[in-house]
Amino acid sequence: MKHLILWRRLLLRSTSSRNADRWNCSRRFGTQDGRQKLDLTDLTCPHAWYPNARRKKRKVFLHVGPTNSGKTYNALKSLERSSSGIYCGPLRLLAWEVANRLNKAGVQCDLITGQEREEKEGARHKSVTVEMADTCGDYNCAVIDEIQMISCRTRGFSFTRALLGISSDELHVCGDPAAVPLIQKILEVTGDTIKRHIEIEGRHLCSVVYGSLPPETRTRQASMFNDERSNFDVLVASDAIGMGLNLNISRVIFSTLKKFDGIELRELSIPEIKQIAGRAGRYGSKFQTGEVTCIDADDLPLLHSSLESPSPVLERAGLFPSFDLLSLYSRIHMTTDLHHILERFVEKAKLSPNYFISDCEQMLKVAAVVDELPMALKDKYLFCICPVDMNDDISAQGLTQFAENYARKGVVKLREIFTPGTVKVPKTHKALKELESIHKVLDLYVWLSFRMEDSFPDREAAASQKAICNLLIEEFLENFGWRPTNMKMVGVRHR
Repeated sequence: MKHLILWRRLLLRSTSSRNADRWNCSRRFGTQDGRQKLDLTDLTCPHAWYPNARRKKRKVFLHVGPTNSGKTYNALKSLERSSSGIYCGPLRLLAWEVANRLNKAGVQCDLITGQEREEKEGARHKSVTVEMADTCGDYNCAVIDEIQMISCRTRGFSFTRALLGISSDELHVCGDPAAVPLIQKILEVTGDTIKRHIEIEGRHLCSVVYGSLPPETRTRQASMFNDERSNFDVLVASDAIGMGLNLNISRVIFSTLKKFDGIELRELSIPEIKQIAGRAGRYGSKFQTGEVTCIDADDLPLLHSSLESPSPVLERAGLFPSFDLLSLYSRIHMTTDLHHILERFVEKAKLSPNYFISDCEQMLKVAAVVDELPMALKDKYLFCICPVDMNDDISAQGLTQFAENYARKGVVKLREIFTPGTVKVPKTHKALKELESIHKVLDLYVWLSFRMEDSFPDREAAASQKAICNLLIEEFLENFGWRPTNMKMVGVRHR
């Protein structure tokens, strides 16, 4: 990879508090001398980790219904009317959209994601990605969007943290009805009042959107499609379109009902099919009703049965130990080997039936890298939770060099990793994927710069180079088109 200077190839091993209230549900067991020993792996009472939220008797509103029923719209109206509030979404695109909406309505709102900080003077509202949810502040109103992702094997714990930890007078939770029983079970022990709202379902140039596109490019492609003055009246997309973009689509056409999920080729689940199909005829869009079909007639029975079936009820929510817990575990067992700590903690964790330990495969791969470096446990943990795809060679190599340079010198200059001016418009799909990976590395630098500002001082340069990558990717899409084999749908905007 000529645009990245790599110090070495990445070698991965195989991977198979501050507040006493946080520990008051931890299991204790006797020792030979009769003293009680704290069991840090007891995670059966995660609601006790958030004393600020427990001191407040929250009113919880569940806005559930089909994907195009306006449930989030109603929750955001409450947020807009509140004296202070926070919106937590699963995607940067959604956080941007809500921040723009509130600011246009005259409600000053900060935008906070892992890679952005846009603060407004006097703002008492925040729009954030769910991983950035604030559990220390106090709000009049909070909104958690797409709550069904609480059962996601990799990100579910962030939704659990927001659900249990945000301190607000009102908590509006939006998503699929399948999440309701689980949420009710989780909140039985918190002392919150729950009220359930069932929202009622309302009645050819191509834009391109797929998962590995930078968020900025996805937003631009969607804007071109939505603009009635443009000639872009067809949107070709993967299942990444399922969340995050409000689009004026009258018809959705599935090219396939299968996807490769990183492990196997499988059929789309009922919630996935309904989420994608729900792009047609969105609440509040130009088209109040929509049409859905498939290219292959053999797929129609699965499509029809999925749209007519309720989503499977969620059974468990994701959970993961905080750094405070892992740090105490490290001291007790006298080791700073984070890979070992994570493996042992996950192996020994004790959970109630409502929770599961989130998948930490990516964290273990990063831990295998940083454990080889002279680095404090807190710094190791920070690198382990950063948004890196260790299955992408360029992203993994970028992370490795960031960590090595930080451990060796304490300062990571962007020019040591990336040479500005070397990226060009890709001419092939392989070159496009390489450019997308470079964008991920630059995005990672920005993320780290917000957490270690002195050590990653070139945030503005990295952000500028990200913008250039976005422009080059868009130029490729306009000039060369995109014909991947794994696109899930075509959206059509009828004039």
